[in-house]
Amino acid sequence: MDAKIGQFFDSVGSFFTGSEKIPWCDGDVIAGCEREVKEATDSGPEDRKKECLMRLSWALVHSRQTEDVQRGIAMLEALEDSASPLQEREKIYLLAVGCYRSGDYSKSRRLVDRCIEMQADWRQALVLKKAIEDKITKDGVIGIGIAATAFGAVGLIAGGIIAAMSRKK
Repeated sequence: MDAKIGQFFDSVGSFFTGSEKIPWCDGDVIAGCEREVKEATDSGPEDRKKECLMRLSWALVHSRQTEDVQRGIAMLEALEDSASPLQEREKIYLLAVGCYRSGDYSKSRRLVDRCIEMQADWRQALVLKKAIEDKITKDGVIGIGIAATAFGAVGLIAGGIIAAMSRKK
């Protein structure tokens, strides 16, 4: 019984804290990836440049900075389609992460569903899909709470006005 109560409080706590399992990336990693891209662009084969761009894109969409996430999305959208299904899947996944981090949950869900179609047991995509669904649910519950509170406040004010008017008569 105590274990079930503990699980309940853990699930409620994680619901309100938004604990997610998608990693974050800091500016130092992004700067390192940017140096790699510059070096690969200056002297290196095209495959090396694409590999460095994908690493930089990964770092950008996992950043806490909105501008970095937007840059990562733009960079991924600008990349041409890959001949490798694995690289294409990774690109779609990173776009899904970027959309999730920027708050575009419906687009993120569509993209992650495409990843899962490509590989049904891909753990990263499944974790992201759960995070998206949890976020949508949380936002919906909060939205309903706000609407109910607003409706209650309007009802309270209207009731007060009606009561005041009935006393004057």
